[in-house]
Amino acid sequence: MDTEGTYDARGTRSGSVPRPAGPPPRPALPPRPVEAPTAGTSLGDWLRTPRAAAEPGLWRFGHKPRPDADPDRVPDRALLVGALVALLAATLVWSLWSNGYIPHSRVLLELFTPAEWWSYPRPPQSVTAIQVYNSLFAALLIFVFGRMGNWLEVFRRYAVDCPQPERTLRTALAGGVAVWLVIGTSLFPFFFAIWSLFPLSWTTGDGDRTLATLVNYALYVLVGGAVLWPFAREGDWLSHFRARKPAAQAPAAPPAAPVTSPADWPQLRSAGLAAAADRLVAEERSGRMNDVDCVRIRRAWATVKADPARLGAFTEAVAGQGARACLHPSGDRDLPARAATHDLLTSQVRLGRYPDAERTPLARRGAGAALDPGSLGSSLLAIGPFGSGKTRHLVRPVVESLALQALAGKAAVVAVCAAGTPLGPDDGYDVVIKPGDSASAYDLDLYGGATDPDEAAALLAEAFAGDLAEVDSRRAATVLAQLLGPYRAAHRRFPSVPVLRELLDGSPGALADLRARLDDETHRAYHRELDARERQLGTPGDPGLALAARVAVLDRPAFEGFFDTTGESRPFSLRSLEHPLRVRVDVPERAHPEAAHLLTRLILAQFTTGATARRDRSLFAFLALDDATHAVTAESVRGLQRLRNCNAGVLLTLRALGDVPEQLHTSLLGSVGCHMAFAGLSTWDGRLFAQAWGTEWVETTEVAKHTVFADQPLTRAVHALRKLVTGKAVTTDAVTVRKVERERWSASELAHQVPAGHAVLSLTTVNGEHAPPLLVDLRG
Repeated sequence: MDTEGTYDARGTRSGSVPRPAGPPPRPALPPRPVEAPTAGTSLGDWLRTPRAAAEPGLWRFGHKPRPDADPDRVPDRALLVGALVALLAATLVWSLWSNGYIPHSRVLLELFTPAEWWSYPRPPQSVTAIQVYNSLFAALLIFVFGRMGNWLEVFRRYAVDCPQPERTLRTALAGGVAVWLVIGTSLFPFFFAIWSLFPLSWTTGDGDRTLATLVNYALYVLVGGAVLWPFAREGDWLSHFRARKPAAQAPAAPPAAPVTSPADWPQLRSAGLAAAADRLVAEERSGRMNDVDCVRIRRAWATVKADPARLGAFTEAVAGQGARACLHPSGDRDLPARAATHDLLTSQVRLGRYPDAERTPLARRGAGAALDPGSLGSSLLAIGPFGSGKTRHLVRPVVESLALQALAGKAAVVAVCAAGTPLGPDDGYDVVIKPGDSASAYDLDLYGGATDPDEAAALLAEAFAGDLAEVDSRRAATVLAQLLGPYRAAHRRFPSVPVLRELLDGSPGALADLRARLDDETHRAYHRELDARERQLGTPGDPGLALAARVAVLDRPAFEGFFDTTGESRPFSLRSLEHPLRVRVDVPERAHPEAAHLLTRLILAQFTTGATARRDRSLFAFLALDDATHAVTAESVRGLQRLRNCNAGVLLTLRALGDVPEQLHTSLLGSVGCHMAFAGLSTWDGRLFAQAWGTEWVETTEVAKHTVFADQPLTRAVHALRKLVTGKAVTTDAVTVRKVERERWSASELAHQVPAGHAVLSLTTVNGEHAPPLLVDLRG
């Protein structure tokens, strides 16, 4: 089972989708891509990596959602400064206490102890009482200043909240310092207080040095262990050392329930296809499977579940071919090279990352920015000047992602660009059309595979007259239909470009020859169409001359042999969007700019018509226009709105909104769900983006300074001295916090505060989910 017809292109007006007669031999395995699914990971690890459910625009591969921000969290700087100030204050107080500079410091001790203890010579009990008393005061001092300096929070933030093994290392370091302070120095009396509580005969051993040594070292161990125990508990030392214990020394544990891994193909095993799953696992572990193979076979399995009759062919193909089962009709299993990072399991392509900036929500700071068909299905408009990176950072990654999905049987992509645009090598596409290049292996169907004259006339009218304000597109479509209908009835095909030009010019010979080929009885209606056309020739407002002038743009020697309708060439039709095709059209932007604009409008019109006319919409159809200058018309804007519920989308890039008629600015921004503003945008275009993105409520803080007027002479003198020293009057601050409505991005911010290599991206999915406009670092 190679494809079972699932991915084969169906016949169009000129037969099946053409392919080169002699493709170059392909190796058994595809060339290694520039970037693997993830650098340094195997396919199995790539499959097992979790993909968290995230908001639109977030790179889901390995994404770990950030916890919500704690509004009561003290900033690091304030926390450390407060802890340091409290430590210095505690050190000063303890120094004064321990050196006897605080008067009457032993009043409480003398009240609760016998008076003879404090007369000279003092008994040993008074020394013990003083040590215990000082220990209690030291504990109270640590508690009070520890609360004031938030020492516990410092310990948790910089030691406990760290990952292992850093957590164990930091808590052990803190515990070692605490043990040293208690036992290794005489700074605190805790150890000596405990030591003095034991009988002297124990600690001295009654002359037995061995017994005294054992007792004293036991005290050291007990006190040190008591000090270290809280640090060991907070640092989770026991779990850390258990995890590092070799498996051979670990106690035998009861067998755990098997964990389902995506790399083990559980969907096949649950259906009873254990042998097929084992074959695929062996292919993955031996390195003969890549991410495209994995997703392609998953896609084929989904079609089997929808149509159980394919089960036998699927099982046979997997058992016999392994990772090469259910291949794309081209035989490709990967692209010749990859310029971006892709995750085919989620159909995402990574564009960059959200910077750690104030305007970026906390949940997105540092996270990857990505696009997927769910967002591209609402279409995307990108605007930026030359050199802003639209092609390098947006068009090529998106086209490359859709090409990989086409190899996996999930999408069909058509890319339109100027000749020489770096959108990947020709080997990465199934069809490459180069109008004006005699070496082009494929032709473009001028009529988009249409068989109805009225439909073909509407497509041509959009291409030839859609950008002409003085020509009504409906009248232009009527004129073309008056000629295409009779010609198709007479010749069973539509006219070629030279013939269409003669008919629009009103050439008597061409019209007479066409009329002669029509039967008077059978084609009576077409005779009336020709009569109406002849009456309109030369009348004011006749769109025929304007249409003929536009057709003449394609009737040039450079395009000789193109747009053939006789069946001698291999034309490609956009009616083939039901199949996973990778198509690139190189328009002659430099040699024939007007023809390039006309062809771009034609392809856009054919795509919107073909995508909405598909019966099978399981594949995501996508059109990428690397330069949509002069391609946007009123009809194409209406067509973009119809694509959302057709599993299709369009990417439009413009240098400025001035390339679009002014009356279409608002409707264009409203018809697409995703917007991208690159660095270098003008304030005029920024104003329209700001209006499209709307406003939001933000909290602002206003500080007003009020001069202080003193009434007392001494106070006035102090204020005068302060003003003389600082040069500023004495003032007080009045702080006002309020919520105001502000533009998400103002025109000035878009024009002047977007750094080079960055863009502001807003997304809307076909399901209505929104992602606000946020700055994206396209180089991250």
